[in-house]
Amino acid sequence: MRALIASLLAAATLAFIACGGEADDAPLAVDGPCESVETPAPKDVGLDSPPSRPSAKKLTATVETSCGTIEIALDTKESPKTTASFEYLAENGVYDDTAWHRIALAPPVIQGGDPTGGGTGGPGYSIDEPPPAGTAYTKGVVGMAKTEVEPPGRSGSQFFIVTAADAGLPPIYALLGEVTKGSGVVQTISQYGDPTGQTETPLEPVVIHSVTIEEG
Repeated sequence: MRALIASLLAAATLAFIACGGEADDAPLAVDGPCESVETPAPKDVGLDSPPSRPSAKKLTATVETSCGTIEIALDTKESPKTTASFEYLAENGVYDDTAWHRIALAPPVIQGGDPTGGGTGGPGYSIDEPPPAGTAYTKGVVGMAKTEVEPPGRSGSQFFIVTAADAGLPPIYALLGEVTKGSGVVQTISQYGDPTGQTETPLEPVVIHSVTIEEG
């Protein structure tokens, strides 16, 4: 299985560079850029409601994963409630030692943030903040996941990162921000998905070690 993933990563690296990506930000290949990790144990989380405003106007989330570091500029202007909730969850360690539990081809996203690891968990609360009408979920955009029956802009703790040019999603998912560093890491994680699309469960565990929030 690891040999298969390594070959997929190598192909992804060549494709990324051919499309004009910077080599130093391209996915690594060969014997595996990601740590060999175990699937984290489920966590039971039940938090009170979060603050309604973030702590600062400019915030960056640093996501340490078993495949490397991703930095996300949080959109505190358009999504104050969503970013405040994400900051609150990070500060309470909800994201620490959780899995990227979903790697999908349609829509093209990687998804994490479920403390139970099964794709149905959350923090014990939800908030509502519909995104701007013109929101487009393009490569690197980070949004909050919700079920089909939930209203536009509802979110708990689960979030996704778009891995292709356009996810083709309607503007109904709360906007969290955009990846500013580590796009190659995102692409590497995406290669741990099933290339046939038969399952959205990663072929091997990929883990979020921690999420920290800093001003700037």
